[in-house]
Amino acid sequence: MTLRSRFDRLGADMKRKATSRSAWVLPKQSSSFAPSDTWTNKDNDVTPPERRTWTAFTILGFWFSDALNMQGWEAPSSIISVGLTWREAILCNCVGMMIVAIPMMFNGAIGANLHVPYPVAARSSFGFNFAKFAVVIRFVTAIFWHSIQTFSGSFALTNCISAIWPSYLNIPNHIPASMGVTTQQLASHVLFWCIQFPILLIPPHKLRWFFIFKAVVVMASSIGVAAGMVKYASSSGDIWAQEPAVRGSQRAWLIMTCMMSSAGGWATMATNIPDFTRYMHGKKGQYWQGLFLPVISTFLAVMAIIATSAGKVIYGEYIWDPSVLASMWTGPKGRTARFFVGFSWVVGQIGTNLSANVITAANDLTSLFPKYINIRRGAIIVTIIGGWIMQPWKIISSASSLLTFMAGLAIFLAPVAGVLASDYWLVKRRKVDVPALYDPHGRYQYWHGLNWRALVAFMVSLGPNLPGLANSVSPSLGLKGGIVHLWDLNYLYGFNVAVFVYVSLNLVFPPQETFVPETISGDIWTTAYGGETDIIESVSADGSGDIVSEKKHLDVETEKL
Repeated sequence: MTLRSRFDRLGADMKRKATSRSAWVLPKQSSSFAPSDTWTNKDNDVTPPERRTWTAFTILGFWFSDALNMQGWEAPSSIISVGLTWREAILCNCVGMMIVAIPMMFNGAIGANLHVPYPVAARSSFGFNFAKFAVVIRFVTAIFWHSIQTFSGSFALTNCISAIWPSYLNIPNHIPASMGVTTQQLASHVLFWCIQFPILLIPPHKLRWFFIFKAVVVMASSIGVAAGMVKYASSSGDIWAQEPAVRGSQRAWLIMTCMMSSAGGWATMATNIPDFTRYMHGKKGQYWQGLFLPVISTFLAVMAIIATSAGKVIYGEYIWDPSVLASMWTGPKGRTARFFVGFSWVVGQIGTNLSANVITAANDLTSLFPKYINIRRGAIIVTIIGGWIMQPWKIISSASSLLTFMAGLAIFLAPVAGVLASDYWLVKRRKVDVPALYDPHGRYQYWHGLNWRALVAFMVSLGPNLPGLANSVSPSLGLKGGIVHLWDLNYLYGFNVAVFVYVSLNLVFPPQETFVPETISGDIWTTAYGGETDIIESVSADGSGDIVSEKKHLDVETEKL
């Protein structure tokens, strides 16, 4: 009866929303700083002290949950597939992670010091309205990654099913080859999406043990696969003696391209990391991610590269996809290993989608459309778009297309990360008026809500990279010369040029109205009790983010007079 009652209420609610758009309007929430005529969302408010519980160990757990996924395995493996050696693949991955860790730490400090999310932090540099453009860019990239992670997870699920019922692989294909997907692959995609969907609706803080479980099983699976492949390859030859397939300048530029692809894989997190560091208890713990990300990613890369190199010895080809590698295993022991490896990646993909993609994109939607979308509705919209409207099978159809995809996202995110970091550290000198970030008519309005300096920096950073992106997507264009090699430096060029242009424009045309002598913190709470009101106003003593609190007890009657 309880279940029937729920379905009846759900049906009535859907019928009401189908006939009236106003039925979709969410109850208006009050904000600490936003004007009363501005529709806002409490999730975008300054993080209250009781929710600032993250430490360096929390950051470590977060990166274990986020970095251990199939793309973390495939990216370094695909570097070998395009012609480089295992040494160069490890070098590209390690250096790429260190490159992206730098803006990640700089932007992470914004969240740790100001305790505001990325959509709000971006208003200081892009302007109140133009910040929505930066949010849209991040939203689109999160959607892409969610789509990729979901489709990759369906391959892992195929290994689980085929290990038990091998005939599952023999499902007749009725989809044209031009679509880039088979009937069996689409069936696995539907199953994985249905398994993942209800888990994505669970708040992440209620899935702590799920993330711990994910870290354990993915690490154990990665070590087991690498060790097993080396064992079988040892009698066939030396997996470490393989030579590069490219030489000379082509090899040098390919190394640089692969470095940028490794960095581009985490360009999204380097931009929106304030969404997570806003929960930091202290100011310095977030800097540890500059070590955690390269170490965890390099561990997974080493396991992937070892397994891929051993696969060349055993099977005569580089198998960069872990699900394809597991599908090669037959016999009772092989099928058992295939099932558990597939299961570990199913768990890994769901965990990464939840912590890094769906919640991130849902937060973007709540900041863009707070009147109609909350976190739950945003998660539903994101997973429907990512699972069905996008076509990830066309993106990850080959190693080269995967590297192009990762680098392509980076050229849009690099200038955003550069503007965000340089505005906080070099232009504003860590002195920000936090309450003004919530006021559409406040000091960060700039010109009609647009900071033209950020726009110019974004265009100068992005423009020269577009021909290289077009040439990578469509080699038939035949572009050659420096413009193509500039693409090989895409993230380094995009980030550094954006920083240089944005800081230079602010030196020549300083926006004086946005400067404050000290940080005006968002730590303002009012608690009424008895005949008194306790008002705590916090400001920064020296602009470093250290909070000085002044407590005043004001008699209510005196205040009225």
